[in-house]
Amino acid sequence: MRIERELMRGAGPVAVLKLLERGEMYGYELVEALSKRTEGVLDMGQSTLYPLLYNLEAKGLVKGVWRAADSGRDRKYYRLTVKGKRKLASDTRQWRAVTQAMESLGVIAGAPAPQVSPA
Repeated sequence: MRIERELMRGAGPVAVLKLLERGEMYGYELVEALSKRTEGVLDMGQSTLYPLLYNLEAKGLVKGVWRAADSGRDRKYYRLTVKGKRKLASDTRQWRAVTQAMESLGVIAGAPAPQVSPA
């Protein structure tokens, strides 16, 4: 399933912050993890991910550090900052509220659709 740009704009940064909560990762590693862990739903290419990472870094939510990999090639590893951890906590609370609201409307599977009385 392909997620529309507007939904991805909200979900993408939170998903990246959540993955980085587990530990440092480099760009391609993030691309692979997003695709695998979300069964392709939050699949984003490197051309989408890197601008997102640069934006998160500019906001002070992640920090990138260059390191030599085993292959001898330098990679930029990203990790959450303290500010990023606070932002992730706040975003998580907001996503839970949105999820609960959508559940109450019957949008999310498993939730009964509300009964609407005729006007």
